[in-house]
Order: sequence, then C-alpha cells, then structure tokens
Amino acid sequence: MDVEINPIDKIVGEAKMPGDKSISHRLVMIGSIAKAKTVAKNFLSGDDCLRTVEAFKKMGVEIKIAGDKLTIKGVGFNGLEKPDTELYLGNSGTSMRLLAGILAGQNFETVLTGDESLTKRPMKRIIEPLKKMGAELSSIKNDGCPPLKMKGSRLKGIAYKMPIASAQVKSCILLAGLYANGKTSVEEPFQSRDHTERMLKLFGAKIESRNRITQVLPGQPLLGKEIIIPGDISSAVFFIVLGLILPGSKIKIVDVGINPTRSAIIEVLKRMGADIRIDRRTDAFEPMCDLTVSSSSLKSTIVIEEEVPQIIDEIPALCVAAAYADGVTEIRGAGELRVKETDRISSMLENLRQLGVSISVKGITILVEGKRKRISPAKKATGEVILNSFGDHRTAMAMCVAAASSDSICKIKDVACINTSFPDFFDVFNYLKK
Repeated sequence: MDVEINPIDKIVGEAKMPGDKSISHRLVMIGSIAKAKTVAKNFLSGDDCLRTVEAFKKMGVEIKIAGDKLTIKGVGFNGLEKPDTELYLGNSGTSMRLLAGILAGQNFETVLTGDESLTKRPMKRIIEPLKKMGAELSSIKNDGCPPLKMKGSRLKGIAYKMPIASAQVKSCILLAGLYANGKTSVEEPFQSRDHTERMLKLFGAKIESRNRITQVLPGQPLLGKEIIIPGDISSAVFFIVLGLILPGSKIKIVDVGINPTRSAIIEVLKRMGADIRIDRRTDAFEPMCDLTVSSSSLKSTIVIEEEVPQIIDEIPALCVAAAYADGVTEIRGAGELRVKETDRISSMLENLRQLGVSISVKGITILVEGKRKRISPAKKATGEVILNSFGDHRTAMAMCVAAASSDSICKIKDVACINTSFPDFFDVFNYLKK
C-alpha cells in the first residue's frame, strides 16, 4: 500500500499512543510462563506482537484479546507444549530473540522462522551465549541467521559480558536464566532498555541490576498480574518531532511511557531546544506521563555512542528533526541501525536526500546538516517525489513526518508495514493535522 502525503501547516490537539511494543511482547512471554491469570490493558495488537501471541497459542497457552485488553492463562515454567509446526514470527526480531531464551529451557524441539527480512537478521549474538549455557540450537542455513533449530536442554548459569548493548540479547539470556542451574548474570557496555528486568521483578523473579550488571536466580515461580501498558514513546516521537518542526503546533500526548531507559530521546530533543513539558507523571512498574509539545527553534547536537542503545528506535525521527535544526547534528555509534528491519542508515540517507536534506555517513556516524525552513525536494520530471519505506515501519513513519513538513506532495511506497507497531498511525495523523 502506498500513500500520498500533502504538506500541512501545523498539528494541534490531544492524542493517545498505542501500547508500548517492547512491553507488550514481554507481557505475552512472561505472562505465559507465569502461574495464574495475567490481564493487561492498552495491549498493542500490531503485527509483531500478534506473532508473539500466536507462537504461545501454538504452545498451548490460552490467550484472548478483546479490544486493547489482553488476558493470558499462564501455564508456569514447564507448561509449554511442543508446537505442531514451526513458529513463524513474521518480521519480529524481538519475538525471535526473546523467545529463543525461553525455548532453550524447554523439553522439546522447535524451529523459529520468519519472513524474508527476519531471516537475514543476525542471531549469532544470541546463539553464542545460549550455547555457553548448554542450549542446543543452530542456524539451519549455517549463516548465523534464522531459521533457528532449537532443542531444549538442561541449562547452566553463566556470567556473560556483552560485546554490544542490546536489550533483546540481554533479555534472551535473562529469560534463559530462569531455567538454568545457578545464577546468570549479564554485563552491558552501556545501559539498554530495562523492560524485561522490570517485568520479571513485578512477576516475582529474583533479579537485581547494578552498574550495568543484571543477575537472575532460577527457581522462583512467576505469578500473573494485572497491569496497564503505557503508550509507546517510540510511536509518540513521530508526532513529537512533527509538532516541534511545524510553526504554530501544540499537541498533548497522554499516558505515554517515560521509562528512564527510554526517555533519552526527550533529553536529546530538549538539548536541541525542544519545548517539551512533562506532566502527571506516575511511577508504576513502568512510569508514564503526559507530554505537551510546542513548536520550537531547534539547534544541532551531538549524540554520543552511549546514548544510542536508549534511542535506537527513535533515530529515524531524530534525523528528520535534525534536518530542521540549525547546524550539523552528529549521531555517533549508530551501526546497530544496519541490522534492524531494514538498513535504517541507508534508508534514511536515500529518502532524506530525495527531500533535499544534506545527510551523510562517516563510518558509523550519521551527519545531518539542518536548516530552519521547510525542506524542499528536487522535483522529478514526473512532478512526483517518491519515498520508500523499504518495508520498515519506523522508516515509513519518519518519511510521513518529513513529507508533511516539506513543501511538496510526496508518495511513500509500502506503508502497510506501519501496522507492525502503530496500526492507527494515519487516524492520529489526520486528527491532529491542520
């Protein structure tokens, strides 16, 4: 599905974001291996999270979705059943990597696979630590990518020092640690998202984090909970950026997650001069708040490598903000963007250059030269400006923001991928635009 985006003057109003994608995934997984019932409100029924739901249904877990309410009848640590078929996970790298940690401790054999994009994503980063724990798994094509063949086995706890900061890899190891004999610890070079640690603690696991080292002890049963999933700040950032760069804009985003390991994007934008106010903050197991965003004159900034793991999903939107900031913005240590749903460095370069933005890459540093005026694409002979999502939901939404703030009508190819994380994106976009 393609979409045509016309330039808009401003955005105004109040909106609520879909449930946090990272938290929704983890809730399904941890709720399924917990005892008793788990109920969640504001669950994200996007394509990726539904892949996780279907995987656990195939393993005998009763899961029901009614609107944004999710109910799971947990089966406990050892209640999962061998699926009749391979587990197809679509385009969801989170499903693949985290589920592998749980399946490593089961007593049956499974195959994890996905679509063309997922079967090209690197999995050695989970295969190596899981093998050190005693897991039996391999890349069927022997290329370090899915499909993965797994046979559950008796695991042992390990102390693992991660070469790169990755919440997915950390979570995979910690979930496997629930099934291990002895303590499992993970040390990160930089702090990544801590949703898994927070949720495991809420459900009753013996888990502690200190100085970028997290350790988990097995043997403590998990118990189902009732929770509210906050709105996804990685979805909100597209409207935050659009509100900042369009003069006269003012929006309020309610009940959005403000987890300290996810809110770095707010701090980066504030450093650039963004007018963002935080109100009505609540400190539940996952803190949330309301954000009021007003149009702002932005200036360039330098994003250091240590910040990147906490804003990894927001970088496409940040590149668009940088196009409107005075000066050259540097995003250092962005190499992990190469192995997301698409190569997001290449996709941002190609698309933003089509829009007349000066953007380049030196090694793993992205450089964006901004100007405080509407971006102006070079017109094609046909009169059309064509942008491409490359099948990546965050690239697609970033291009919607860039197109709406440009001075030309743009066509964006293949935006159906937005359903991965934000099925109602265009409803919110059309409601707020003026």
